[in-house]
Amino acid sequence: MATSIVEARGGCIIPQAAQRGYHIVYREHQVNHCPGCGHTHWYIGRVMAECAFCQTALPLETAPLVAGGQIVRTVRRPMMPQVEQAFAA
Repeated sequence: MATSIVEARGGCIIPQAAQRGYHIVYREHQVNHCPGCGHTHWYIGRVMAECAFCQTALPLETAPLVAGGQIVRTVRRPMMPQVEQAFAA
């Protein structure tokens, strides 16, 4: 029995394309028909393409993907800086 997800997937976090199957994505320099309505007019963003008629959203083929999504880094900082109080003796 596999002890981790990496072992269960054969040493790879992201399965190979042949194992994942077909994924609908927006491909640049090709005619992309909307899977929802069949039209070919799109609003293109940085990560997604949206159909101009039915608002179906597709990920861009060229969008940077790591482990199934974008890398988002957040840094938690205190709301107010810590001020050291100095008292005169």
